[in-house]
Amino acid sequence: MPSTDCPKRAILYARVSTDEQARSGYSLAQQIEALREHADREGYEITEEIEDRGYSGATLARPGLDRVRDLVAAGTASIVLAQDRDRFAREPAHGWILREELEKYGCKLLALNDRGDDSPEGMLTDGILDQLAKYERAKVAERTRRGLLQKAREGKVIKGPKANYGFKFNYTGDGLLVHEPEMKIVEKIFRMAASGMGPKAMQTRLYAEGIPSPTGKAMWPHRILKVQMVLNDLYKPHTYDEMAPLLSGEVAGK
Repeated sequence: MPSTDCPKRAILYARVSTDEQARSGYSLAQQIEALREHADREGYEITEEIEDRGYSGATLARPGLDRVRDLVAAGTASIVLAQDRDRFAREPAHGWILREELEKYGCKLLALNDRGDDSPEGMLTDGILDQLAKYERAKVAERTRRGLLQKAREGKVIKGPKANYGFKFNYTGDGLLVHEPEMKIVEKIFRMAASGMGPKAMQTRLYAEGIPSPTGKAMWPHRILKVQMVLNDLYKPHTYDEMAPLLSGEVAGK
């Protein structure tokens, strides 16, 4: 049933994806602070502050958003506030689904960057802006993909927070150098794998020999041994014929 006894009660919703957590100036705390200021300015009583940490806006299946929907269905708020429209959903269609669902309970979605209003013209304006934002995200993703591919063709690596075990970054950060002390351990692990030992047996052997894992813990995690090392293409030898089609002529010639 639509909410009739809480016309000025608001739920604050903030979301940040795993990738966005690394960016400065776009934190959950910053979003919540901006929403609090808006709620105070507009005279809203805040019912609850809800966060989704590390969840993509590409799906509506998020624990925080589920909580929002349950609270709205219980009639506890007349408005749900987010800093930006894409905090609710990255896909325009998902945004419309969520909006229609909440409207059944007399609750509105409001983002601080909404440009339109509840009129057909206002909804059209926001719909166009959503599509433009989606297009821009797709364009950025394509530019990023092509940039990464070009780096690979130039024989450069994509620098992460830490080089793979057994390697270290060169001074420019776009190439790998063998780190001898660790690479000796890598060789030991591959010899054990070649002899038929499984991850558990390797864990036991490395622990018994007092060789700490890359995480600093005494026991090597199963995933590091199997996925990040034994099955990782980085450690496998490749022939010239395998690599030449993936590289520029200059790099392949080296």
